[in-house]
Amino acid sequence: MSDCPHVAELPRPEPVPLSMTCTECEAAGTHPVQLRLCLECGHVACCDSSPLRHARAHYGDTAHAVMRSFEPGQVWRWCFVDDSIV
Repeated sequence: MSDCPHVAELPRPEPVPLSMTCTECEAAGTHPVQLRLCLECGHVACCDSSPLRHARAHYGDTAHAVMRSFEPGQVWRWCFVDDSIV
C-alpha cells in the first residue's frame, strides 16, 4: 500500500454509490466482473478483469483517480494515476 496525494483530495464523507451495478455493462448486455466505486463521484463500474473495463474508462473520461472495491468485505482502494493500492 502506498501514500498518494490523490487520497487527500477525496471528498469526505465518501460519495453515495450512484447504482448497485455497472450500468454500462447492463446497457451493453455483458456481465460485470468485480465492481468498483469512484471515490470522487460515486460512479459504480466494472474492473479491468471485465471485458469492457468501465472503471478505467471512467477514470479516462473524468480524471477521477481513486476508486475502491465495491465488493462485499473488500475495503482496498486503487489510484489509477499512481497505479497502486492506496
